[in-house]
Amino acid sequence: MIAREINAPPGVKPIEWRRLTNREATTLEAAVELIDGYRARWEIDRLFLVLKEACRVEALQLGTLARLERALALFLVVSWRIARWMRLGRTVPDLDAGLLLETEEWQAASILAKKPIPQEPPRLNEVMRLIARLGGFLGRKGDGEPGLKTIWLGMQRIMDFAAGVKYAKELSDTESCV
Repeated sequence: MIAREINAPPGVKPIEWRRLTNREATTLEAAVELIDGYRARWEIDRLFLVLKEACRVEALQLGTLARLERALALFLVVSWRIARWMRLGRTVPDLDAGLLLETEEWQAASILAKKPIPQEPPRLNEVMRLIARLGGFLGRKGDGEPGLKTIWLGMQRIMDFAAGVKYAKELSDTESCV
């Protein structure tokens, strides 16, 4: 099956996919279903990339199947969360970061970037770029959007720092009550 992009933007080479499959696509709807299935596979591959490389599930030595299943359930949520942030940061960049990140997480991103802490949650793409910079993303003009690896590396730092921010707030609240 060959799928070609029509009406590509001027000066841009149209996308062309060649897919080998044993499924027959005799209608436009069947061809669209095959293409959508392939696109979904790409998202699944990204999810498993985070699961394998960021969460390092292949290195787990938990001793029992039950322990491994619990660890995989947790790490699948972590992997999904990171992959979802990346996708939404690209497709809905103006989304309120507070919808996907805890207050302390987006505040930690600002603090570690040495930027003033906004009063309201910033845009998702803005926070994703701050987080990715902590993971090695340079953000130069031609770099495009951050990838999974720089986001997960940055999130490792954010999670620790966000826990500290939350603890500092709790201490401050406790002292103000005394």
